[in-house]
Amino acid sequence: MSVRSFIAAAERDVDALHSLVFRRGGEVVAEGAWHPYTLDRPHRLFSLSKSFTSTAAGFAVAEGLLSVDDPVAAHCDGRGDPRLLVRHLLSMTTGHVIEPQLAGRDWLTSFLDTPVEKEPGTHWLYNTPATYTLGAIVQRLTGQRLVDYLRPRLFDPLGFGPVTWEQCPEGRDVAGWGMFARTHEIARFGQLYLHDPDGILPPGWAAEATRTQADNDDGGGDLPDWNQGYGFQFWRCRHNAFRGDGAFGQFCVVIPDRDVVLAMTAGTTDMQRVLDLAWEHLLDDLAPDPDATARLVLPAVPGGPSAVEGRFVVAAPRQAHPSDWRPSHERVPTIRAVTLAPGRVVFEDAAGTQEHPYEPGAWVPNGATAATGAWEGNVFTLRVAYVDGPFIRTYRCEADGDELVIHPSDNVSFGPTGYPAVRATRA
Repeated sequence: MSVRSFIAAAERDVDALHSLVFRRGGEVVAEGAWHPYTLDRPHRLFSLSKSFTSTAAGFAVAEGLLSVDDPVAAHCDGRGDPRLLVRHLLSMTTGHVIEPQLAGRDWLTSFLDTPVEKEPGTHWLYNTPATYTLGAIVQRLTGQRLVDYLRPRLFDPLGFGPVTWEQCPEGRDVAGWGMFARTHEIARFGQLYLHDPDGILPPGWAAEATRTQADNDDGGGDLPDWNQGYGFQFWRCRHNAFRGDGAFGQFCVVIPDRDVVLAMTAGTTDMQRVLDLAWEHLLDDLAPDPDATARLVLPAVPGGPSAVEGRFVVAAPRQAHPSDWRPSHERVPTIRAVTLAPGRVVFEDAAGTQEHPYEPGAWVPNGATAATGAWEGNVFTLRVAYVDGPFIRTYRCEADGDELVIHPSDNVSFGPTGYPAVRATRA
């Protein structure tokens, strides 16, 4: 078993890995990205952001701004359940039975006003709004956004480039998700939690944050690496490992007994399978293999060149929901018109106009996207990868005279991955 066998198994058994950086003994032993993704582009981390928020809380504790045993209400103008402590936010043991909703403009109030059904500290529930609240407290105490507070303490010492973090309606970094970073930066973050010879982290914080703080074993066996215990915004894993992770396969896995760090980005629906393959292939042999990642490419659409050309207009396009703040490629499609031309597709939708150059059998980079497309008979398939995250949207277009029937779908989504067909007529 080896890096090479892990990659072969992942390409066979996992929807799509986008990049990887593996370290052993503090050194990089394998690195690579599947074209059209690259190692130098920041990737959306989703809930892997939580581990960075935990780190910010650790710095605030070390600087005397905060204690893990402080009541949350003491930092929120007396609001919230008086039993709720900062450690309960960190360990996701707030006592909520159902995850609170972050609604309206004031997300903090919506969390604090949610009733706490069980005694805090006695019941674990994955709780992203709790992480948001933790981040809000740190930002209030420091007077800085998380990205600015972490810059001199964490990002600069680890050699991070520019870091972006999505913000809530009131301008706070959302803490529980929303951070973007490069795969090498994720790996260096994991390496810091494995070994910190320069004393970047507060003394004792790494051990405290990554040990089991809460029992999250619900008796289910389908996801064994999700019931090994939970720390302060870090998951415990099998093999005495720990990790930060984010939706659709964003991983920072640390295996202390092997002196190994695994950083990966992906667009997969089966995160457990990625970990299963890591345990199977990478525990006992992580020797350097310069050829293992030499030619990594996501499958491109095979077929022929343009068969139908022209502009097609949708008579009654779906309207964008006014409260949906997500980018257009994460929403239900609102296609108003599509123009087919040799090597180029132009979509017009509620967000504006998007042009996608493409080639059969190859990915064509185009700023924040890359596309591949081809015709087979009267069917045109276009895949558009949004290369700062996990999302790939596929448009299967059936041409029938002056009508074009478009079937949009996504590789991964927090909602449905298939959407109603869109009918367009030649203009």
